[in-house]
Parts: sequence; structure tokens; C-alpha cells
Amino acid sequence: MADDAYEVTVAAGSLRSDGGWSLPHRFTDEGVSIDAAFTGAHLLHLSVAGCVLNDVYREAATLGVALAGVRVRARGGFDTDSWASTGIAYDVEVDAPDAAAADVQQVLDVVDAVAEIPRAVRHGAPVLREP
Repeated sequence: MADDAYEVTVAAGSLRSDGGWSLPHRFTDEGVSIDAAFTGAHLLHLSVAGCVLNDVYREAATLGVALAGVRVRARGGFDTDSWASTGIAYDVEVDAPDAAAADVQQVLDVVDAVAEIPRAVRHGAPVLREP
């Protein structure tokens, strides 16, 4: 499926990176660290990773799972003839020292089902330039 040609990482809390750039984040005081190049391909993958990170915090709060930190890595490639995506893969690292592994897994399962940007990408959408 996806390769690592256009990889991005977003992280918050105890898993936040000191490198890259940073943006404010409603779920954490320190904000989110972002390690990504500024290309269209990286930004597409960043939208997936950022959405997943936000939804991990949101769903963990809903399910009563306390988080110390979250890191999401998204990556993928493109067919260079058509620039169609070859797919996007993501993985999530969660620091939740007081949570049972099954509870963290439940959060990740819910996020995979409800995360808005991954759902939109999975279903596709027209992108039109307006005059």
C-alpha cells in the first residue's frame, strides 16, 4: 500500500518532539509538534495524522482514558505519472500509563472508525477549482 516517500509525524504531550514546528492544540498546553516537509503530498498526510491525533484525545476523554501523550505517523506515496495516491498508512503511539491496554485499543478502534479526514480520503471527493 503506502510507502514512506512522504512521511509526517505529529505529537503532543509526553511524546511531543523538540524538532520541527509547533502549533497550538486545544487538548494540550504545550501544543502539537509537527515534523513534515512543506509539500502538497506531506500536507495531505499531515491532515490525516493531525485528525487522528485530535480524535485520539477526543475519544479518550469520552471513554475516560487519561493520556500523557500521543504520536501519529502518516506516510504514503504517489504514482508519479498521474499523482494519484498509492494509499496512506498511519500508526499511533499512545502514552497512557494508568490505562489498560484493552482500553487504549478501544480508543484506537473508535478513532479509526470515526476520524473525519481518513474517512473522507477513504471515500474520495471531487476537488474543483472555482473561477
